Amino acid sequence: MPILSSRDGSNPPLASEITPREVYEERRKFIARMAAGAVAGSALWEMANREAFAQAPAGQKLAARANPALSTTEPRTAFKDATGYNNFYEFGLDKGDPAENAHTLKTRPWTVLVEGEIKKPVRLDIDSLIKLAPLEERVYRLRCVEGWSMVIPWVGYSLSNLIKHVEPNGNAKYVEFTTLADPKQMPGLRSPVLDWPYVEGLRLDEAMHPLALLTVGMYGQVLPNQNGAPVRLVVPWKYGFKSAKSIVRIRFTRDLPKTAWNVSAPSEYGFYSNVNPKVDHPRWSQATERRIGEDGFFKKKRETLMFNGYPEVASLYAGMDLKKFF
Repeated sequence: MPILSSRDGSNPPLASEITPREVYEERRKFIARMAAGAVAGSALWEMANREAFAQAPAGQKLAARANPALSTTEPRTAFKDATGYNNFYEFGLDKGDPAENAHTLKTRPWTVLVEGEIKKPVRLDIDSLIKLAPLEERVYRLRCVEGWSMVIPWVGYSLSNLIKHVEPNGNAKYVEFTTLADPKQMPGLRSPVLDWPYVEGLRLDEAMHPLALLTVGMYGQVLPNQNGAPVRLVVPWKYGFKSAKSIVRIRFTRDLPKTAWNVSAPSEYGFYSNVNPKVDHPRWSQATERRIGEDGFFKKKRETLMFNGYPEVASLYAGMDLKKFF
């Protein structure tokens, strides 16, 4: 998710500075919490992940065939890093908050309403959704708008399978995704940082691209709560905040969806939000990134790749000014 801290834009933010405005104002306290968390880190992540899987269906493993054609061969981010360093503001504003707080999320029963400009509206329970198409494991790069990245083996299937199932009509131009917003389960909703519920969207042709993944697992297991259980979107060529978590509604529209971060700060977070090293955030550069768990704070950062290293999506934007439509 985007950074909300105030900076003058002269230098890109350090990872330790990537905090919401409310937390930025109490940075000394935040750093102290992070330091304490590092000392007890291993036990904390094990506890959080054990709680996250507690509500999973019998057998936490997910049978999925590997799809090397749509995967990167880069080293995978450690499970503890991918599940312990998160942006999921519904469970708190700090990176460790989702792992600590998301055990309150009840992922069963769960349904997803699919509606709008389609011929076959449907409400699917999570088991029916999982069985809609064969599951694949795809190892994708994840690039956060904040300037850090990971490599994660996700489990799911192309979103296009669901789209074909519900048959969009001629008016469908966009797909809107809405996340659960339940204050009883999500303590972060008390924060006014966004106008809840969290909403994201794609153009229909983007949603139909084979890389767009409707995701129900990671690392061969059901999704941990803090990573968007029980179903989320993964769009690897866009900044991570475009990939909605804990989805409860998918709506096909003729008009551009009003997405959460674009509404909150339209000059900073465009609707498209494609990974583009040539288009900086107004307050920091997007030319480089720090790979979580791999590069230390004092090691040289990686160069950010156009479309996050997925050039096969470039045809979706042929003729578009990607600085204007950022």
